[in-house]
Amino acid sequence: MSFHPEPELHGHTLVVTVSSHDGRPVLDRHAYASLAGTFHEAAVNDDVRVVVLRGLAGCFCLGGDFSEFLDATKHRELIAAVTDMFRMLATFPKPVLACVDGDAVGVGCTILFHCDMVIASRGSTFRVPFVDFGLVPDAATSILAPQKLGYAGAFRFFCLGDTLGVDDAKALGLVGEIVDGSAEDTALARARQLAKKPVAALLQTRSLLKGDTGVLCDRIDHEISLFQQALQDDATLKRLQRIARLAA
Repeated sequence: MSFHPEPELHGHTLVVTVSSHDGRPVLDRHAYASLAGTFHEAAVNDDVRVVVLRGLAGCFCLGGDFSEFLDATKHRELIAAVTDMFRMLATFPKPVLACVDGDAVGVGCTILFHCDMVIASRGSTFRVPFVDFGLVPDAATSILAPQKLGYAGAFRFFCLGDTLGVDDAKALGLVGEIVDGSAEDTALARARQLAKKPVAALLQTRSLLKGDTGVLCDRIDHEISLFQQALQDDATLKRLQRIARLAA
């Protein structure tokens, strides 16, 4: 069995792996809590100037852990962990880059909207099937997606739930750079470039570009509330159970 790699500090770049701690390409409540803790620590660590998010080999992240959606005893802890992680990501003061190699699905895709740059390998794909599951988007993407993709692009992506290839993702603005080689190597190179910049000027410029993050936090709370309500709906639960059986 493979296990979740620990965060690695390369110079001034912290490399963080998006996965469960037992080596699955999904995020469960423990993974959300761990990511939130990592970002909390990185925010106040002067040695960390840039964070790079990566997935497991050949797959960035397949989304949330369905077993927790279907287990009401885990909902309270799950919702708290998800909220803390995305609030931390929304307010994180330093540049965040993502290197995507393979599939980015659900929360594995919405997390990318908080990244300042997304570098993807040629075969990467992107999908947000929340509506198909009877759920709503998370991570304040109801604000961030229209800003990045335009309303029409965001509507098609989220409401139709189609899979985007990497070229379409770049054309819409979700992906900033496509590479034929290693997305992680390219992301680390970009991170080194950023880490060499005057720190105060870089952080202040990023903060100005980001704008009012309080609006994002309020939207995160609202989306999570709607998400939690959906998990209490019988029709949604039956749909999720059917999808889980098909995926098993």
